[in-house]
Amino acid sequence: MASGSEGVALERKQKIVSALCKSRSLDPEKFLDDVKNDLKSLSLNIVKAALENNVDFNKWVTFAENFPSDPEACLKGLSQLNEYLTEKSVLVGGGSTPSEADIIVFSTVHPYVISLAVSDKNKLPHLMRWMDYIQNKHDLRELFEWILVEKAPFDPPLAKVTAKVEGESSTKKAESSTKTAESNTKASSSKAEAQKKSDGPKKQTETATEKKKLPEKAAAAADEKEKENELSVSLLKIQVGLIRKASKHPSADSLLVEEIDVGESKCRQVVSGLAKFCTPEELTNRLVALITNVKPGKLRDVVSEGLVLCASNADHTVVEPLVVPQGAKIGECVTFSGHEGKPEDVLNPKKKQLDKITPNLFTDEKGVATFKGAPFMTSAGPCTSSIPKATIK
Repeated sequence: MASGSEGVALERKQKIVSALCKSRSLDPEKFLDDVKNDLKSLSLNIVKAALENNVDFNKWVTFAENFPSDPEACLKGLSQLNEYLTEKSVLVGGGSTPSEADIIVFSTVHPYVISLAVSDKNKLPHLMRWMDYIQNKHDLRELFEWILVEKAPFDPPLAKVTAKVEGESSTKKAESSTKTAESNTKASSSKAEAQKKSDGPKKQTETATEKKKLPEKAAAAADEKEKENELSVSLLKIQVGLIRKASKHPSADSLLVEEIDVGESKCRQVVSGLAKFCTPEELTNRLVALITNVKPGKLRDVVSEGLVLCASNADHTVVEPLVVPQGAKIGECVTFSGHEGKPEDVLNPKKKQLDKITPNLFTDEKGVATFKGAPFMTSAGPCTSSIPKATIK
């Protein structure tokens, strides 16, 4: 059975095969049997021997094959790609026609680019322009979630107005108009002064009213800020845990009791409703994503000190713990690009913070666990599930 990281790598290759075949009008089914081969051999089987000795092509295949999943290293790789594209439309060749290398790199970096925060995307303008060009050139919306790229509006320059010199009669008319304007200005100034004196008390009343409204506006802004914080996934402390032991609950057939190692002095005891979906043997020695800042409580007289995050299909007939990639470190915190912040020491049950956050936790069409589209990231890659478009609780 393939590990979580192997499954993600296999799925990535399948996407690359499908994208390459679409760009060449080929049937991907003819190549999917070879998807376990290394990426370079797989790609060359599709694009034929003509590209085998192409140095630039091989360079970008190597880039794709070695592209990191660690958030910091990933952003560095995207920055290098952005710099390369500063004066180029495509990766290989001097024109504007995307090559197979463009398709391969696009397929590789897409899941990372789409999960970037807006502030990070704004720092990569050449990369975003290239991503938009590739997805439009080959219409890859059936294979990849569409990346929305904000484009600056183009305002055409206004035509210059050419003044005509008309002679002395025009000059006299201009002088006459100037005198009339000056006369009108003086009259307007007098009226304005009188109006100003008349409106003085009224203006003072309006100013006082506005000052009274300021504290109300500040309070409303503070409430809005609090609401935003309550909905942020950064309030949750989600850690990678290893289930050292799992057993049946002593008095509830639907519950299991797990001893989970999160790198603390002792394992946490956690009660979960997984008895109908997993056996204790299947859970033992499994990595899980565990919320560790929930308030401890008893479930059928057994204390629970955490919440194992699980994916579920629509009718709740299939439930499984999220798959944490092999290589993730016990105790490390799961991160979400664009949603940085300090987690609560202990979630406040009265505020129902968890209830407000979990509706935004789901797996995408590829089974990657996300919060509002931002992947659950560990040092070894994203957390996943075999259930696409699942709810996560």
